[in-house]
Amino acid sequence: MLKYILIFLFGAALGAYLFSDTQPRTFLEIKDCQNNCFSSQELLGLIASVGIQKYPGSPPNLVKETDKSIVIPHPYPETPIHYLVIPKKDIKNIREVSSEDQAYIMDAFAVIRAIVKEKGLSDYQVITNGPGQQQVTYLHFHLMAQEK
Repeated sequence: MLKYILIFLFGAALGAYLFSDTQPRTFLEIKDCQNNCFSSQELLGLIASVGIQKYPGSPPNLVKETDKSIVIPHPYPETPIHYLVIPKKDIKNIREVSSEDQAYIMDAFAVIRAIVKEKGLSDYQVITNGPGQQQVTYLHFHLMAQEK
């Protein structure tokens, strides 16, 4: 019995550590969920937030990383060059950006600029989606271009 209590306490402590720096979101209810529940997009965003903040350098195929942003190839690219530029702070969307987030947003754009210069891109798009358009509820930018 003591073994199970220790395992439970360890799991609770580990969960508290992993989720300590994430943005407060609605409570997850499994049964009879109507108003205050995670959508699948919000749950994916929360998991992404934990992974990006707690395990830097861990995303597969990491293209570039700073202390405030990461860049990975899009898993389902729509153009030959299609990167996701992701701030390392849990921000749901543009509407949720606060003055404390300014350094993360500016860093994301500095990283986009660096990639544009490195690749010599002149015809490219930078896109972000808002609520209802996001597949993952976590602010990120798409850098898309054709090969030059």
